[in-house]
Amino acid sequence: MKDIKISVSFDMRSPDWAAPTPDLYGAAVEMAALADRIGVDQIGLMQHHGSEDGYLPQPFVLAGGMAAVTRRIRFLLGAVILPLHDPVELAEQIAVADNMSNGRINVIFGAGYVPSEFAMFQKSLKDRARLMDSGLEIILRALRGERFEHDGRPIFTRPLPVQEPEDIVMVGGGVPASARRAAKFGVGFGPMKGELVDLYLSECARLGHKPRTYFRPRPGMPLAIHLCEDPNAGWDAIAPHAVHVVTEYAKWAEQEGDASNSPFKGLTEPSVLRQAGLFAAWTPEMLLEKVQGMEGGNVGFQPLLGGLSPAEGWKSLNLLEQVMPDLKQAIAS
Repeated sequence: MKDIKISVSFDMRSPDWAAPTPDLYGAAVEMAALADRIGVDQIGLMQHHGSEDGYLPQPFVLAGGMAAVTRRIRFLLGAVILPLHDPVELAEQIAVADNMSNGRINVIFGAGYVPSEFAMFQKSLKDRARLMDSGLEIILRALRGERFEHDGRPIFTRPLPVQEPEDIVMVGGGVPASARRAAKFGVGFGPMKGELVDLYLSECARLGHKPRTYFRPRPGMPLAIHLCEDPNAGWDAIAPHAVHVVTEYAKWAEQEGDASNSPFKGLTEPSVLRQAGLFAAWTPEMLLEKVQGMEGGNVGFQPLLGGLSPAEGWKSLNLLEQVMPDLKQAIAS
């Protein structure tokens, strides 16, 4: 069987000209239930703060709502920006969400990169590495059930999660330090670049730590696929939403400056964006053809991409439901 995951993700962006925020949240929970029923592997929930379009700031809350209407699908939250938040509260949120889902949660922690977010939480970008390390230590010890002190602060949290903490927590990132950090703490790894997985595995071996959950990104597949009966009409439906998403990410990358390695720079024209292949409008037949040539990776869908109308998103998911038996067979072959 090929190492391919099928995922449905939500960032809950809702620009003024797109679908209203309440409509998107109601649809997202219903879409999670469908994804669970038809055999999708995981639901991705993202996080950013202070975005004018309402980018999802609290993925644990939405995960809890989705957990109530699902039974088997896993939830991947990330990247949750650890340096911005109290690690004790994060440990509590993880434990509650893991219990609500009966052990179906993974959380990718990232260091963050948007200066305006750090300013809003009164944190310094210069402290990211220190806050990542101390935050991971606190979260893991709290989730193991320890009663301890950290920098003079007494810490004790309940409830405990269903899963082992190391099977929940993951480190994300696009630099070698992120792979080393994941191995150091004995947790999973969700990198931006596939080649970093090899460093993670070698560091785990060197430190005598068992590798936990990890993903190896592979080139060649879009970030999000919109299934449709006519690729040109499907692209016309998602193009303004895809452009909005790319434009907003590019603004954050501009804040980061020369350190940014964002793939979204210069992709604000629909024709250029379509050619870049980050987002795609495919028929089910085109999807099957692409998957047959894959060895591994992610087949991802964002049915509410950039505030896409739920009606349009349901069209894509209904086609996914129809093609799912063939898609599973293609992955198994």
